[in-house]
Amino acid sequence: MTITNLSPRQQLSAGRLPLRFTTLFLGLTLYALAMAMLIRAQLGVDPWDVLHLGIANHVPLSLGTIVIFTGALVLLAWIPLKQWPGLGTIANTLYLGLALDFFLRILPEVHGLGLQLLVVAVAILVNGLGGALYIGSHFGAGPRDGLMTGLHRHTGVSIRLVRTALELSVLAIGWLLGGPVGIGTVAYALLIGPATQLFIRRTSIRLRQRS
Repeated sequence: MTITNLSPRQQLSAGRLPLRFTTLFLGLTLYALAMAMLIRAQLGVDPWDVLHLGIANHVPLSLGTIVIFTGALVLLAWIPLKQWPGLGTIANTLYLGLALDFFLRILPEVHGLGLQLLVVAVAILVNGLGGALYIGSHFGAGPRDGLMTGLHRHTGVSIRLVRTALELSVLAIGWLLGGPVGIGTVAYALLIGPATQLFIRRTSIRLRQRS
């Protein structure tokens, strides 16, 4: 499977739009569900959500609103990198926070270590499936992934090092702000890559051949 890097015009002209839009929003919905599950499991969350929850300790906004504002700020960092957002980028920025607030309203906190560990494991799988569906819709990178690829392109530093530096930075800032770090954070860092890889070949939509 090839991960595409299409302009907004190319995204719209690549065909299969109803299926791709459905896949895009299903992926984002599952991604938000997984975020909410990790939060309710109370064993630590992914690095960006450590930052989001840390900020939530200090501002009177819902977590979903914080996710939207953070995504918008990250998009501003794309400007000097000359990185163009795709349709999926905008959908990611706006929809993810709304869906997260919805799931946080309906999901209860999880208690008991065995059940908490199970919820963390299921959340990572759901997150991997959601991310694979999102990527496979070919509507562009999310704000945070786009920042990573833009920095890689402009600095020449490897994707692995750029991603590690970004995630460690937001993790440290979030932890200093009081965000929750725990075994769920470590499990996410180790397993989200394999979980996404597990699903991505099965979910990527074949696009119309470009001449």
